[in-house]
Amino acid sequence: MTEGTKPYHWQMSEEARQEDRLYNQRADAREDWERQQYGWAMFAVIMLVLAGCFQIINGLVALFRSGTYMVGSSRLAVDVDYTAWGWVHIGLGVLALLAAFGLTRGRSWARILGVGLAALSAIVYMAFVAAAPALAVVVIALDVLVMYAIIVHGGELKRTDH
Repeated sequence: MTEGTKPYHWQMSEEARQEDRLYNQRADAREDWERQQYGWAMFAVIMLVLAGCFQIINGLVALFRSGTYMVGSSRLAVDVDYTAWGWVHIGLGVLALLAAFGLTRGRSWARILGVGLAALSAIVYMAFVAAAPALAVVVIALDVLVMYAIIVHGGELKRTDH
């Protein structure tokens, strides 16, 4: 064996080299695609955390500063006082943060909980829209994005090699 040669160096035909290049290109494309999908899944986690924080803040405002809302509690879609709404928002917010934590661990229950909470949050904010219209529209839009990202790309969080 001469210096600089490999002990088991096989001669590859041009066709085999072309196949090898094609395989490597496809593997690189697959890796890029998986990285993009993982990005969407992490987007869902971040949006779920943001929506959960909005819920908690809104719940605290409803509990301690209910006079800041545009209408009285009797003019909401559901006739309950702001104290009850405050606890509903705080509960949804805490559960959303729990679901986001579970999503980062790739848990299936967190995907189900995250989608369910986002849908429930959108429904709750539809009932709360008279009190804070701008906030309701923002949170409902975030909820729709969260549902899309979790449903379509949430499975990518099960992979831990990203």
